[in-house]
Amino acid sequence: MSLLLVENKVSSKRFITLCSFLFMAIGFIADLFFNYTVNEFVYEYMAWIVLGGLGFTASEQFSSRRNKQQNQNGEI
Repeated sequence: MSLLLVENKVSSKRFITLCSFLFMAIGFIADLFFNYTVNEFVYEYMAWIVLGGLGFTASEQFSSRRNKQQNQNGEI
């Protein structure tokens, strides 16, 4: 659960990214083992959502760390 938390609140970006990843994994497993085909464009859009969510989450981590360091040094 700590994967979804940011300052003790559930991050909507992380939640949507995790759900999209799980849906992609379910679609991949269904295609692999149960011969169920997922439309290519749906799978591709889910991949873009996951990549975008991971990118935004990573950028938040770097920006918050830099802001904390600036606040500790007394910079504005």
